Amino acid sequence: MSRKIRVLIAKAGLDGHDRGAKVVAAALRDAGMEVIYTGLRQTPEMIVEAALQEDVDAIGISILSGAHMTVFPAVWNLMKEKGMDDVLLFGGGIIPQEDAEKLYEMGIGKLFTPGTSTAETVEYVRKWVEEHRKD
Repeated sequence: MSRKIRVLIAKAGLDGHDRGAKVVAAALRDAGMEVIYTGLRQTPEMIVEAALQEDVDAIGISILSGAHMTVFPAVWNLMKEKGMDDVLLFGGGIIPQEDAEKLYEMGIGKLFTPGTSTAETVEYVRKWVEEHRKD
């Protein structure tokens, strides 16, 4: 790879619990990736704009509030509008399997639930970017 993998980690909506997002951000950073953490209460528009400005390879969204069926499609649609076809959208949080299946069908990447090892997340992001990066 010609440059480090760049990942934006975001907390969407009114969810104020960011411990998991910070743990994942630290794991990605410790694995040698550049990580941009947007902080709490981001809108889909703010997330996609930050991802564009930072020229990221992946966007990870942490959702514990139950808004995953609103937030992920909104971010996904904005990414498509902006031509971000080579950027991974993945996430984590409390997401029922039935909802995860619907999101996967849309094209959204893997959704990690509590208890997933950070090594699994790091490996998934690294492998996806290596296979999809256009540089």
